[in-house]
Amino acid sequence: MSHHLDTPLAAQSGQLYLDDLYVFPGETSTVLVMDVNSDVNGLHSEPGFRPGARYEFKLHSGGADFETLTYRVSFGEAESAGQQALQLHALTGDQAREDSAAGELIVEGRTGEAASTGDIRIWAGRIGDSFYIDLSLLAIVNAAVAGGTAPDLSAWRPQDAKNSFSGTTVDSIVLEISHKHPELRPGSRIGVWSATKLATDAGGWRQINRAGHPMMWPIFWPSDTDFSDPANLRHPSEDLSAAGEWVAGQVAAVVSASGTSDDPQGYGLTVARRLFPDVLPYVVGTPATYGFAAFNGRTLADNAPEVMLSLVTNTAVPSGLTPSVAGHLRDAKFPYVVPK
Repeated sequence: MSHHLDTPLAAQSGQLYLDDLYVFPGETSTVLVMDVNSDVNGLHSEPGFRPGARYEFKLHSGGADFETLTYRVSFGEAESAGQQALQLHALTGDQAREDSAAGELIVEGRTGEAASTGDIRIWAGRIGDSFYIDLSLLAIVNAAVAGGTAPDLSAWRPQDAKNSFSGTTVDSIVLEISHKHPELRPGSRIGVWSATKLATDAGGWRQINRAGHPMMWPIFWPSDTDFSDPANLRHPSEDLSAAGEWVAGQVAAVVSASGTSDDPQGYGLTVARRLFPDVLPYVVGTPATYGFAAFNGRTLADNAPEVMLSLVTNTAVPSGLTPSVAGHLRDAKFPYVVPK
């Protein structure tokens, strides 16, 4: 699940560790963005994307448990100038769930350059990271969730907040799909998640990392620095049965200690059911927002950390930061990100 590169294992293989997932409207399209390989901790041992690995966008239609559309991106070895060849395959129907399915080759291109065909276009490369949070605030909430205590915000000064991700970069894949696509017409309800995969010695594929809602790993599994928790390996359809009760209990303990709910257990279950399955919901063609009232996709500007920290504590947790701190790292036109 999503996590920026701030653990020993991720520092060694950042190309495979998902940092963020975004879903929002273009002019007459749906835009999907997947970020990997952050250098937030000063380590960036492997530039670019992992050759031979798979980077997949998974789309569910109408609240279905399983995806019926997968966009799979793969990359070749880096050339002397650092560019990598890329291929985009589409897998539909039952094949969208099958690692053994080859799918249909849609686009071929190179990193750092836009490539398109028909009603789809893609861009991949290094960008300035538009994600923003003061990590000292996250540490406060981490301590509360881990200990089942009320978050101690007495020393937190939102007016003094600093963006811990200022000046950092990530590798990004931007995919834009026209509203002409039969599964992505305006008004269609979809769910989106992303995954990275590596080939196994046995000839199959192993899911390494996945992302849906932001901040899941930093909030609920911050001490799992080797990513050994099975959450990354399972399919979102298994989330609620596998971890729903545990997440509900973690949230309930914090809320009970804080006194912010007359029914902490009920609130915990509500949060677990809102976050699981770990898939971003979106109504195609509508304004995207990842907010307190509703989750409907996620834009590059959304203050997702503030939303998530407030949700799990059931109290306002002001981040002290606004979208303007990273406004220079967003663009209104394709590829919507700012290349480095």
